[in-house]
Amino acid sequence: MTDPAPHDPAAVALELERLRRSVEVGFAKTDGALALLVQRSDQTDARLADHEQRLDGLERARWPIPSLAALVSLAALAVTLWQATAAH
Repeated sequence: MTDPAPHDPAAVALELERLRRSVEVGFAKTDGALALLVQRSDQTDARLADHEQRLDGLERARWPIPSLAALVSLAALAVTLWQATAAH
């Protein structure tokens, strides 16, 4: 099949159809890429929320450690003072 002459209305319509098809394909590719980016963003948000929740749990579980260390050191001081006074 031969292409019509450049000034023929059928040729213009054919070129317009080709352009429209190219634009539709481009939009479909862009839409797919954007959907993938949105999905990855949602996954990243979910992982970040999970990490925040785990970090909060670790921070809550950590608070007794300094308190226990202070109690142990006070007990050691008390035992040391008791032994020092008992030895005299």
